[in-house]
Amino acid sequence: MKNHNFAVIMAGGVGSRFRPVSTQQNPKQFQDILGCGETLIQSTFRRLKRIVPFNQIYILTNAAYKETVLKQLPEIDERQLVLEPAMRNTAPCILLAAMKIFKIDSEARMLVAPSDHWIQNMEEFQADMELAFQMAGESDKLVTFGIKPSMPSTGFGYIQYQPSSEEEIYKVDRFIEKPDFQTAVAFLLTGNYLWNSGIFVWKASVILQQFRVYLPVMYLLFSQGEEFYNTENEQDFVNSEFEKAENISIDYGIIEKAAEVYVIPASFSWNDLGTWGSIQGELPQDTAGNTVVNSRFIARNSEGNIVRTTAEKIVFMEGLKDYMVLEDEGVLLIVPKKKEQEIKLIRQQVMQQYGTQLG
Repeated sequence: MKNHNFAVIMAGGVGSRFRPVSTQQNPKQFQDILGCGETLIQSTFRRLKRIVPFNQIYILTNAAYKETVLKQLPEIDERQLVLEPAMRNTAPCILLAAMKIFKIDSEARMLVAPSDHWIQNMEEFQADMELAFQMAGESDKLVTFGIKPSMPSTGFGYIQYQPSSEEEIYKVDRFIEKPDFQTAVAFLLTGNYLWNSGIFVWKASVILQQFRVYLPVMYLLFSQGEEFYNTENEQDFVNSEFEKAENISIDYGIIEKAAEVYVIPASFSWNDLGTWGSIQGELPQDTAGNTVVNSRFIARNSEGNIVRTTAEKIVFMEGLKDYMVLEDEGVLLIVPKKKEQEIKLIRQQVMQQYGTQLG
């Protein structure tokens, strides 16, 4: 019996808030950020193989990372790569993947997931994805996953929905961009708001119809390459036309406009690993609350710090509280954790003074 489930892993970002470890040449999805023995994209691929045949998982990434992907995911072949010659946000690459998949299987259902999320509870994840595949396969629903907020975060977008004890999937009322703190507190108290996970499931035919309606120029542009998709001529077409596509996310371009969008409150644990601070909840801490990756750590009167160095480096720390000590080859970054949102600015300053050391 034919398996109509496909998956698309988005792996084209540069992880700029994870400097200096994540660089444009070697972004975070290709690194073992958590020191767990596998890179983030390897972890994502392993997770999706539980519910989708490995040869029906596609990787959307920048052309510069082609060899890195093939090395880290030796099970796949080049036909499973969607190589972007330029950065154009998520809508163009998802459209391209949908066209490729639809050409292979007109009944295909697509799961779209970022490569750099940290998800545990595999059984719960699998059950949620299978429910989404079922719902999408039986209807024209665009299905997303919401994460129950654990705090009034201003770093995530939110999904408002109408809860009902009799359902497992709910109609989305609206999407809200990253709110201020007071608004986030109100969302938490109201109880019918979820964090937007950025994970989606839909039929390939349905998302293509949404592109026809909401991004018709982009749809027309990529439709010109239909005869080339999944052939040896595909990349030549992509290289010549991709840069003409509008730079827009799937959220702005379609999800926030479409009528039939539904949310499943996720039963699995989730962390988008958006900042260094976000990894602390995923890793063990010592008795003083220090989080250490790759290092042999000795601390005196130091607490609440994040320390990540090259493998097995000895780090002695005295008198620091709530700092980040982050090392990569040629770069050592020591800043208070409360300044982590300024890492992009720090990178700009370093590049102005010393060139490209921060990548």
